[in-house]
Amino acid sequence: MANEEDDPIIQEIDVFLARSLLEKLYLFQYPIRPASMTYDDVTHLSAKIKPKQQKVELEMAIDTLNPNYCRSKGEQIALNVDGTCTDETSTYSSKLMDKQTFCSSQAASNVSRYAAAVYKKGELHLTPLHGILQLRPSFTYLDKADAKHREREAANEGGDSSQDEAEDDVKQITVRFSRPETEQARQRRVQSYEFLQKRQAEEHWVHLHYYGLKDSRSEHERQYLFSQGHGLAENTELIKSPSEYLMMLMPPSVEEENDKPMAPSNVLSMAQLRTLPLADQIKILMKNVKVMPFANLMSLLGSGTDSTAVLRCVQQVALLVQGNWVVKSDVLYPKDTSSPHSGVPAEVLCRGRDFVMWKFTQDRWVVRKEVAAVTKLCPEDVKDFLEHMSVARINKGWEFMLPYDEDFVKKHPDIVQRQHMLWMGIQAKLEKVYNLLKEHLAPKKQEAQSAHPLLVSGEQRVNMAKAKAKQNYGQLEKEFQRQKAEMKSNDASAKTDVPNIRIKEEPVGAEEPMDTSAFEGLNNGLVNGLHPAEGSPEPVNGHLPGGCIDRVAQELKAFVSSTFKKQFVLTLSELKRLFNLHLASLPPGHTLFSGISDKMLQDMVLDTGCKQILVPFPPQTAASPDELKVYALWEAGDTYDQHRQVLLEIFSRNYRVRRNVIQSQLSQECGEDLNKQEVDRVLK
Repeated sequence: MANEEDDPIIQEIDVFLARSLLEKLYLFQYPIRPASMTYDDVTHLSAKIKPKQQKVELEMAIDTLNPNYCRSKGEQIALNVDGTCTDETSTYSSKLMDKQTFCSSQAASNVSRYAAAVYKKGELHLTPLHGILQLRPSFTYLDKADAKHREREAANEGGDSSQDEAEDDVKQITVRFSRPETEQARQRRVQSYEFLQKRQAEEHWVHLHYYGLKDSRSEHERQYLFSQGHGLAENTELIKSPSEYLMMLMPPSVEEENDKPMAPSNVLSMAQLRTLPLADQIKILMKNVKVMPFANLMSLLGSGTDSTAVLRCVQQVALLVQGNWVVKSDVLYPKDTSSPHSGVPAEVLCRGRDFVMWKFTQDRWVVRKEVAAVTKLCPEDVKDFLEHMSVARINKGWEFMLPYDEDFVKKHPDIVQRQHMLWMGIQAKLEKVYNLLKEHLAPKKQEAQSAHPLLVSGEQRVNMAKAKAKQNYGQLEKEFQRQKAEMKSNDASAKTDVPNIRIKEEPVGAEEPMDTSAFEGLNNGLVNGLHPAEGSPEPVNGHLPGGCIDRVAQELKAFVSSTFKKQFVLTLSELKRLFNLHLASLPPGHTLFSGISDKMLQDMVLDTGCKQILVPFPPQTAASPDELKVYALWEAGDTYDQHRQVLLEIFSRNYRVRRNVIQSQLSQECGEDLNKQEVDRVLK
């Protein structure tokens, strides 16, 4: 009250809202104009506008008679832009830069808070602005001058060319047919910058008439800035409370709201979360937490939430695993998305994650190598699946992160039964997709199926192991004596059976067997990749019968031949990788699962007509020894065998060669000049 007494009201002004120029009134902001430019020279001024884009171009006259105007510079600019010829297309018909073009840009995206005000006879009349445009000089005439300069240079360079030379410049063109555009590709194209620029360029200019400040038409239009009627019926917007009036006059800025710092995507505001529908709350919580007991979910949703409604909603976004809720794969990997690691589509990721979830319904432990072998996904994707719902244990595998929720299973047997039926359907789909073996389908024996697992400390485990060892000491002693007696009897019989024993012949050298550990999960329960129950011949001391050896050699030779006919040049590392992929595609029990060493693979490569290329790689290379061994197909039976052999000999002398050296060497050795396309084909 004291402040109001110190600042008394001097005058009250009536405010009126003018509607005549609503959505028609623009505010133009001009730059500081030079003294030689005038806005009142109507005869030399034109304007045009693109209404949808709110883009304006004004062409204003420059006073060339002003002492501040540099005439020589104006003539030089006009000469550079138009050249010596003067016609209708010339920018400066007077051979002098006598005008300047201004282009507009939007000064503010939201102009609803701005208005033009006129004060007259104690009344303030407001007209809302439809746009605020800033006018800046346009220098497109410089682009035109550069284009003229390039045309003149091209004409001077091409003046002496003949018709024969023009025919020599004929270039080969490739005709391509466009494929049907998908909806996703069309949306990307519509949202691209190039498409928006094209749409803006397609809008036609609307030419305007300019009227000076003292023109009678301007005087007439200015009258529309005043409210045409002072009755209350026309100004109902101003019959508001003071707070409402201020809100209309100064609405909250959208830009200011957007400038507020955003919270991280994995941080949830519980107050904001509880304003959403129940289904959305549960979906957001499960998507962020991924694995949650039902009791924790109810506590996060707040008191008073109906548990029946929660159960109905959670089954739409999660599946039951060991009494706990795990978010569904299609919630984490929506349709039309892909893996950030490998680019695999969402459908394949969902199948792989469903397999991991299904494995945890069978056992508390999952082996990462087995998941990778079955799903054929990259290690990063498999690790993401496992980290969503389990914890890594050293030398054991991945354990489900939450204990078995026995309370929920006992309270909601109907939900458990329904989820069991869902898992049966998922299992049937996984069997078809991954061709799962019986070893994968049979659940392992575990105490967790009868009772939830207990958490035991390390000291308790040691004490339990000691007690168990004491109990089993007597049994172990008896077993040891029995084995000792059997060994004595075996030694006695071995003297008579020495001629029948076949000793395994190992190759001399430091060759290691090929690492096919990535595919061990495919052969669980198999002997050398063969089912013993299928009547396959068992190896004796590591050797296969003669017929099996021949079949292995034939299969290996067929693989090597077909691979080198496609690739021509391969390192040993890449060949082993392709061979492992080939093994993964074979059915269980195939002869190639008998074990292929590196030496056997290299010998087969040399037997199929390939040669090892001793490429002199630099000593400081970081490549592995297998990557330094390069093999190439020496004769493919095509017309490029000779060229290919010359090229391989070149690379046996240097690991990096220039293209012109290769082309000259090929021409010299083969006795013919090869064109660019033929050299490219040989190099490829």
